[in-house]
Amino acid sequence: MLAQYIYPAKTGLFRIVQHGRRWRSLCDEQEIGRHDSLDAALASLRNDWPQARLPQDIAAWRHLPALALTHSRPADEPVMRWQLAG
Repeated sequence: MLAQYIYPAKTGLFRIVQHGRRWRSLCDEQEIGRHDSLDAALASLRNDWPQARLPQDIAAWRHLPALALTHSRPADEPVMRWQLAG
């Protein structure tokens, strides 16, 4: 999964996800739009969802970097296998 910014609001969980060179804005699981920059995604969400009271500064959002979202080990890392007692 890619890097993303998350903000929980009463109207839903808002996310701005980096998708290649573009940014996707989402409310819960529904995609709301695609944008050319992070600032454009934030401005669009704030404009389209005034009732959510989203912060205008992206620093108030929780940032999840791409590395924090990976759940697999690097390919060159040795595999540790457990021996079954028998």
